[in-house]
Amino acid sequence: MYEDHFGFERAPFNNVPDTDFFFSSARHAEALSQLYYTVVERKGFAVLTGEIGSGKTTVTRALLRRLESSTVTAVITNSRLTGVQLLWSIAREFGIEVQKASRPELLEAINQFLIGQLAKDKNVLVLIDEAQDLPLSTLEEVRLVSNLETEREKLIQIILVGQPELRASIDHPELKQLRQRIALRFHLAPLDVEEMRSYIEHRLRVAGPANRAKFTDRAYHAIFRYSKGTPRLINLCCEKALLVAYTQGETKIDQKSVMDGLRDLEGEGFTFQAREKAEADAQKSAAPRKPFIRMPFLGGKYR
Repeated sequence: MYEDHFGFERAPFNNVPDTDFFFSSARHAEALSQLYYTVVERKGFAVLTGEIGSGKTTVTRALLRRLESSTVTAVITNSRLTGVQLLWSIAREFGIEVQKASRPELLEAINQFLIGQLAKDKNVLVLIDEAQDLPLSTLEEVRLVSNLETEREKLIQIILVGQPELRASIDHPELKQLRQRIALRFHLAPLDVEEMRSYIEHRLRVAGPANRAKFTDRAYHAIFRYSKGTPRLINLCCEKALLVAYTQGETKIDQKSVMDGLRDLEGEGFTFQAREKAEADAQKSAAPRKPFIRMPFLGGKYR
């Protein structure tokens, strides 16, 4: 819609995991490198966590793009599965035909598939997205799949990707054996203000190397205050601000453009002060209260 106005070849802030726009912040680049090492060196198990919109999917897509054809991959996106359903989903993704969808038959079929891939010098990766929704019993099933190995190396590499709740699930006492098998645990933190600025400039360059869009310092400040460094919210905020500037025939995106765009999203009465007060009140109400202790009434004076 506004691409010609700013000189873009494509929209710069679409909220899709397009690896062409992958931004190598210190944390995102480290996450990608460590995941790549875990898979290529056949370390077995890795866990990637981050808040909603932190860039987990983009990192994993960049990983899949980076892996060579010698790695056979399966991506499981439906995580609300029982153990047997998960095994069946893995088998289906790899094209494994199973006569009976029972746990022993599925494990045996997957094991035979992995041995066959090893004979072809192929590595095998299963990536499970939204893994915070997996029941504990299903996570235990994941451990049993990771047990498939030879005396020298892992037959299958597994990456669990999810929101911070996944860390709490993995730390559950019942999953002690699973924790012992995890070679990598990595949490994606939000971008800081300088990284956010570089992130926006990077996406603008990818979308159009000669683009005419110019964000002011106050615009960057407002975007960071709203997004708190979360890439998905940065994209949303920048997209709206560009639309506002476009409708006004401007190529400069200032603080007013950002705020007008945010009011389109949040409502005409949106202010940072009201939003931050609401967030503080929500945190306060969610905080555990100290228990009230009723003291016995003794009567008279204390001695």
